[in-house]
Amino acid sequence: QVQLVESGGGLVQAGGSLRLSCAASGSISSITTMGWYRQAPGKQRELVAGIMSGGSINYGDSVKGRFTISRGNAKDTIDLQMNSLKPDDTAVYYCNAVANTRPGLRLGYWGQGTQVTVSS
Repeated sequence: QVQLVESGGGLVQAGGSLRLSCAASGSISSITTMGWYRQAPGKQRELVAGIMSGGSINYGDSVKGRFTISRGNAKDTIDLQMNSLKPDDTAVYYCNAVANTRPGLRLGYWGQGTQVTVSS
């Protein structure tokens, strides 16, 4: 099992910045990828940014150049620095991890989500 806890969400004006953090615990050594997704009401959950096991990074097209994902300073954390925020960024942001908890078994895990609201 992997447990994920997000923090750092809040209310910010358009053009502002927020920094989200995700702390992982449990079978941490089995994690192969970690990233951030978001979901707005009535919309599909979408990829924001992800870090692959080899260190490569993927960003959603809508956040490229504005958001940066990185490994956190604390052990077993990832951060999402969000700059130049837009009202369209308003969503619940979820931390995600993919883990091979046993040979041949790959599972996805989700945090509880943290609300980000960007006002115009």
